[in-house]
Amino acid sequence: MFVDVAKIYIKGGDGGQGAVSFRREKYIPRGGPDGGDGGDGGNVVFVVDPGMHTLMDFRYKTRYKAESGFNGGSNNKKGRNGKELHIRVPPGTVIKDAETGRILADMRHHSLTKILARGGRGGKGNARFATSTRQAPRFSQPGEKGEERWVVLELKSIADVGLIGFPNVGKSTILSVLTSARPKIANYHFTTLTPNLGVVEIDREHSFILADIPGLIEGAHKGSGLGHDFLRHIERTRMFVHVVDVSGMEGRDPIEDYNVINKELEAYSSKLMQRPQVVAANKCDIPGWEQNFEKLKEYLEPRGIKVFPISAVQKQGFKELLWEIENMLKELPADESFEDDEEDIYSSALYEQPFEITLDGDVYVVSGPVVDRLLDSVNLNDNESLQYFQRMLRRRGIIDALREKGIKDGDTVRIRDVEFDYID
Repeated sequence: MFVDVAKIYIKGGDGGQGAVSFRREKYIPRGGPDGGDGGDGGNVVFVVDPGMHTLMDFRYKTRYKAESGFNGGSNNKKGRNGKELHIRVPPGTVIKDAETGRILADMRHHSLTKILARGGRGGKGNARFATSTRQAPRFSQPGEKGEERWVVLELKSIADVGLIGFPNVGKSTILSVLTSARPKIANYHFTTLTPNLGVVEIDREHSFILADIPGLIEGAHKGSGLGHDFLRHIERTRMFVHVVDVSGMEGRDPIEDYNVINKELEAYSSKLMQRPQVVAANKCDIPGWEQNFEKLKEYLEPRGIKVFPISAVQKQGFKELLWEIENMLKELPADESFEDDEEDIYSSALYEQPFEITLDGDVYVVSGPVVDRLLDSVNLNDNESLQYFQRMLRRRGIIDALREKGIKDGDTVRIRDVEFDYID
């Protein structure tokens, strides 16, 4: 079964708990704090596997979590870091954030890896909080939670040249003639359901990857006939070979077919119409093809589109077509990446996202990653830990922001499910 779209949940490992411990040795009755830090959680890493061709594995397993970091120990022992989780995907997989639709990674190169859910940092042990005035801290930091999100995987076939056209015009036969690919071929009007790829070798020095893009039908850009699933694979190709049936056996008009398919491409993405095309006029072995071929040629060549008569069944007419494709590919730039490179989505700025203050009746509600991490870093049952929490609120500008909102002594502040009385 061919599966080219999948939705999965990924989560980095949680950071380990920092330890609360004090040195206890013979003849050293008042040893200082020696609680070690927790280990960092493992990252979720996507890796391109050239041996994979579908996203089938993700149909049966949809949740992936990296190993959490281990807790710190006494004697300043740091907990072990969690192991990374590597998720293998086939070349050409585009990974999007399920909530926003933003492209997070374009896994197109065989050597490419991408971290899309970082593990949480390990919490600090109580030895880290010792100062000249606080010599015996009885609190530590919990580990941070690992990043988590739902992502959508879309497989977009990678090929230099895409065969496009209506179903049953001979695209699969052409692919089988030119490459070692063996697609299913039959005389039916229902389209191929999976894109097939093969390598075309013109000679020892010239070759390119050819894809039989599943046949399009009118209304494909609206999703008709699985249109979106098919059009997805066209986005990768650098140029098109537009296959039309010029036999006239079924009363088809090759000019009309050509225009219908191009309208579907343009309706789906205006960029697709900018891709160069050549036309392969197929089924020239059937009597009466000449008249349709001449009409098609007279229509397209003034528009700069070259037309080549071929017969896929008799394996004729391909030499001129292939060299024209090779010459066009030499002039074309490499296909563009889908990835948004404007910023590193997992820079340290992720941990510095702004907070938000809203009013719920008379309660000031503070929310956001910054305060969530601060709350996770303290022991609410320890007075020294609470003092550390208050200092961090001031440093982050949260206290000043509450004052700007008009907070007064005695007002209630809520962070997640914990409420505090504000004292200026």
